[in-house]
Amino acid sequence: LIPIGKSNERLSKVAKVKSQKSKVKSQKNSENVCVNGQQSTAVLEPIKTVELYQRPPSPKTFKRGEVIFTEGETGAVIYGIIKGEVELWVNGKVVETIKQGDIFGEGALVHLDHKRDETAIAKTDSLLAFLDRPHFLFAVDQTPMFALEVMRSYSDRLRRLKHQL
Repeated sequence: LIPIGKSNERLSKVAKVKSQKSKVKSQKNSENVCVNGQQSTAVLEPIKTVELYQRPPSPKTFKRGEVIFTEGETGAVIYGIIKGEVELWVNGKVVETIKQGDIFGEGALVHLDHKRDETAIAKTDSLLAFLDRPHFLFAVDQTPMFALEVMRSYSDRLRRLKHQL
């Protein structure tokens, strides 16, 4: 026999796993759709995937001027902007302002040292979703288009930065 408390805990874990599988199935279904009889790929924006796979206590609110993370610190999550704007600072200078729908902080999850290479400060009151590394890797594994969209987002931001030089 399983004690009542342990039984409820086990049922809760099973429900969470079923819920995640349902979310994955739902997102996979949204990637391939038929539009006017033609096969089409409807890509979920990266922020939507981050919101889908986030864990409590997400999302987080940051007030205008609040530091989200600092250059050189070890990072454990990727962020997605649900609402607001965030400035990215390098060597004491704003190098980029990103807005709703953008993701940032991914470098800390993919580099071996997990270090942040910029400081992120809320330019306006901001609502941010986030994923830790295990949930990020799960999202990449279960929804390959998410990985492609993260790379595209990062590439777009790098292109804009290059044109500012």
